[in-house]
Amino acid sequence: MNLRHHLFSAGFAAISATGADRWARGLARGVGVILTLHHVRPKREDGFRPNALLEITPDFLDRALGLIRAEGYDLVSLDEALARLSAPRDGRFFVALTFDDGYRDNVEHAWPVLAKHGAPWTLFVTTGFADRTARLWWLELEEAIRALPQLDVALPDGRFGARSSSDDEKQSVFDKLYWRLRKQPEAILLSAISDLAARAGIDAAALVERECLPWETLRALAGAPGVTIGAHTLTHPMLAKHDAAFARAEIVESKARLEAELDMPIRHFAYPVGDPTSAGPRDFALAREAGFTSAVTTRPGHLFAEHSEHPHALPRVSLNGLHQSEAALRALLSGLPFLLWNRGRKVNVAG
Repeated sequence: MNLRHHLFSAGFAAISATGADRWARGLARGVGVILTLHHVRPKREDGFRPNALLEITPDFLDRALGLIRAEGYDLVSLDEALARLSAPRDGRFFVALTFDDGYRDNVEHAWPVLAKHGAPWTLFVTTGFADRTARLWWLELEEAIRALPQLDVALPDGRFGARSSSDDEKQSVFDKLYWRLRKQPEAILLSAISDLAARAGIDAAALVERECLPWETLRALAGAPGVTIGAHTLTHPMLAKHDAAFARAEIVESKARLEAELDMPIRHFAYPVGDPTSAGPRDFALAREAGFTSAVTTRPGHLFAEHSEHPHALPRVSLNGLHQSEAALRALLSGLPFLLWNRGRKVNVAG
């Protein structure tokens, strides 16, 4: 856990210790919240787990849903969340659950817990993962660093070289190289990681096969009670890094492909990565033009009635695998962290 996440933990603990998650709810809480999840699976004991923030355990999901129910909050579908933005129910705070990418563990480990609590959920599917043609590049990077004792990467902004023998060294290398690559055009990021994966003997397609749901399972999910399928592009690109024609094709064609494969309307969309460097006003407009009812970002925040005017730029709150505690969840549901993060703004749709 880096300094940033240690500060988050300290902040959650302070909110819990002062009881601010209860007495200050009226200051910051919206009418509801959309939660972002990725992996749900048993805890792994690997020393080097740089993508651990993307996974929570089934036990934590169970405890989280139990707490949400115990607080009297409503677990709702994404369609119901949108309806409540337009017509809020006084005193009825709601929580909608969304899962990005289309991982096998969402069915194997998350769905039984969701069914236990009667919780509707939305699965945002990247069609290229179901096809086994898109790349889990962040996982390729993790596996390459795990395998290599030394890294040497040529980048446009200079060479990156570092030892990566111990788990601590590997974590440091991942943190530094990941953000260096995120600043590059996406083609450079993908090329650099492809080279590293080749040196480490990593099979990118095999990683996708191991982690992601196949079409036959997605077809079985389509139409299941409580399950909504949404689109998450064809190849999981950071749309804002590409020209409008490319971004439009990724958005429009992912909708068409899912509708053809699953024989059902696809009404909701999630922007890959979803932060302001990956999705902005142009992409919000493209999602609206493509005919989606809503589109979600990863810009952190609660939902307010004002978001009914911006349904293609909805904020979400991440259930982060590094903060699997009741204190963290209560703080996130209170809205207080986002009052500070968004500097008092309810709606943030700027570029």
